[in-house]
Amino acid sequence: MALLQRHPRVADRIPTSSMADIAFLLLIFFLVTTVFPKDKGLSLVLPKGETPVTATNVLHLLVEPSGKVGIRWGESEQTQHIRAQEVAALWRGETARNPNLIAAVRTAPDAPYGRMIDVLDQLKEAGAQRVSLTSGIKNP
Repeated sequence: MALLQRHPRVADRIPTSSMADIAFLLLIFFLVTTVFPKDKGLSLVLPKGETPVTATNVLHLLVEPSGKVGIRWGESEQTQHIRAQEVAALWRGETARNPNLIAAVRTAPDAPYGRMIDVLDQLKEAGAQRVSLTSGIKNP
C-alpha cells in the first residue's frame, strides 16, 4: 500500500513582512519626484531715480484691521472710509481727473495681511502703475 503524502498547507494570510519596505520605497519615490512650486510674490517695478512728488498727486489708502480702507487726498486731514472692493472704482475716477496720481498704501500693524492684498489687487485691476507701500497708519 502506498503511503499518502501530506501536502503542505496553503497559507490563508497575505505575507506582510515586506509591506514596510514597500511603503518606504513609495514614500521616497514621491518625495523625490514631487516638484514644489516657488512662491512668486509680488512683481514690482522700482523707479530708476528719485522723482519729486507733490502732495496733490498722492492718494493715501489706509488699510484698517476691520477691512475698511480710509481715503485721504494729499495733505488733507479728512478721511473717508470705503470697502476694499470699492478701491478700483475710486482709483479709476481719481486718475481720470489726475493722471499723475500715486497710491500710497499704508497698512495698520494689526491688520491681516490679506486686507492689504485685497487693496493691492483692486489697484492692479484698476491699472494703477504708481503704488507706494508703507506700514503703519499713525503718520500718513
